[in-house]
Amino acid sequence: MKLVICEKPSVAKAVASALGVTSRADGCFEGNGLIVSWCVGHLVSPMDAAGYDLGYKKWKYDDLPILPEPFRYVLAKGKEDAFQNLKHLMEREDVTELVNACDAGREGELIFRLVYEMAGCQKPFSRLWISSMEDAAIREGFQDLRPGAEYDPLYQSALCRQKADWLIGINATRLFSVLYHRTLNVGRVQTPTLAMLVDRDSKITLFRKEKYHHVRLTFGGAEAVSEKIAAPEEAEALRAACAGAEAVCASVTREQKKEAPPRLYDLTTLQREANRIFGYTAKQTLDYAQSLYEKKLLTYPRTDSRFLTADGVLPGCVLAGK
Repeated sequence: MKLVICEKPSVAKAVASALGVTSRADGCFEGNGLIVSWCVGHLVSPMDAAGYDLGYKKWKYDDLPILPEPFRYVLAKGKEDAFQNLKHLMEREDVTELVNACDAGREGELIFRLVYEMAGCQKPFSRLWISSMEDAAIREGFQDLRPGAEYDPLYQSALCRQKADWLIGINATRLFSVLYHRTLNVGRVQTPTLAMLVDRDSKITLFRKEKYHHVRLTFGGAEAVSEKIAAPEEAEALRAACAGAEAVCASVTREQKKEAPPRLYDLTTLQREANRIFGYTAKQTLDYAQSLYEKKLLTYPRTDSRFLTADGVLPGCVLAGK
């Protein structure tokens, strides 16, 4: 019996339906030699600093930096039942192997691995890697399950991201809050992004218009334009030099250009266009795209790829394209 673990209940339902697993049990679908269950996003998260030492509850300069070794993890609040359900299924004697069917990305890999390790599971597992929720894509993916160990580097990458978030968030937030006597949140992504916004706003605020001139020559429907000229005297001198003079065309070059169709959207370009046209925030666009993905109307949105994978060109699969 294989235990298939998906990232969300809606995805588990789609996977179970595609594989003909129609019997609904408590916290899973079961049938055809498969058990299909789900996480609810991140079930396991890094322990807070106070979990390592109660003295860290009070923010003090002398305690910095806080560098846990090893990192410890706890169950996410409110999601204990979901974890216990998966742990119980992993421990069933008739379950001989697992399938990681979480989203095909770094975070999906992290979600499964942390649950797997927190549960103390030692059973072998394989990886389902698909970017479309079409039934045919799901079935084809299960015909090509990959050994879980092949995705160890992706898991390590996810751990690095998570630990960097923790280390920078905990230490930098406490440092600046203590130094400036107010709560100042610092984050690995949040703070550089804020710095970019401040820098851009400063450039807009300090922008000063500069007047410049162009000299234009028109002849026979064609036009020649000079570079920008700051001094009006220079522009006038150039105009006067050209007035009444004869222009000679030294050469003509003709070339045929081909313009490729625009590439498909990745998440960032989709968010930018949705904001420009509809005024959606980046979070709204992601939520809508994720919902459409789970309804099989979109390929996997949490990626920076602008190309289709083989399972994304199946009949009936719609991609967010321009």
